[in-house]
Amino acid sequence: MEIFKTLKFLTIVLLAFFVVIYVLLISYVYFNQVGMIFQSTALPKDHQFVYESKFEELNIKSYDGVNLNGLLFKAENSKGLVFYLHGNAGTLDTWGKISKIYTNLGYDIFILDYRGFGKSEGEIENEDQLNKDVATAYKTLSIRYPENKIIIAGYSIGSGLAALLASENKPKALLLQSPYFSFTELSGSRVPFFPNFMKKFHLETFRYITKVKAPIYIFHGVDDQLISCSNSVRLNKLLDFKGHFYALKGQDHIGMNENEEFQDRLKTILE
Repeated sequence: MEIFKTLKFLTIVLLAFFVVIYVLLISYVYFNQVGMIFQSTALPKDHQFVYESKFEELNIKSYDGVNLNGLLFKAENSKGLVFYLHGNAGTLDTWGKISKIYTNLGYDIFILDYRGFGKSEGEIENEDQLNKDVATAYKTLSIRYPENKIIIAGYSIGSGLAALLASENKPKALLLQSPYFSFTELSGSRVPFFPNFMKKFHLETFRYITKVKAPIYIFHGVDDQLISCSNSVRLNKLLDFKGHFYALKGQDHIGMNENEEFQDRLKTILE
């Protein structure tokens, strides 16, 4: 009997130990999830951007007074605007390099730095805040450009934001690069022990794209190891005549804008 009591006691101790470890793990992820998703880097307020292309630096007051920084690169004889939401790392100091790809095709391109990125103030706290920031910036740019000449684009983490934005507005088109079917699902594959109800970012792209009225162009690298190309395949299956899916051979997650096949397809889209 003493042996059974001892075993029962040890079992309870082990269970309690694992419960404590689990609680510590989910607590750590909960309080650090923003930093785990967004790799923000700040730039000095007096930082001067240097690009050969003609550009205008814009400072936009968000819904709560926080200043958001963005660059508007301008093409000769502009046909319209690409409203671009970049990935989870890098700032305008690096993302601005993609501007020539779009301006050379006759489109202005506006790239926004999220809160805490570059010269944008504040810190990202949750999905709702981020979506409000993006919506505020879009509203500001739509004063300059009619919506029927605006293409909303999003890369990686920016793809979910772009899809929601397009579903709530009437852009000319939506362009998604390396999108995820659902960020809830994607993050679950990284931290399967973390409950969905504790996640601050869900970004259910599959729910948004079916509400978009404009044509949707989806690009994904076949060799993408970060966000599998299967995400785009699944998204495309939800679309009918609105959807156009392009799987880029030899392309991984980084550097899609420089991909020659992407640029060829983009030229056709923007023309």
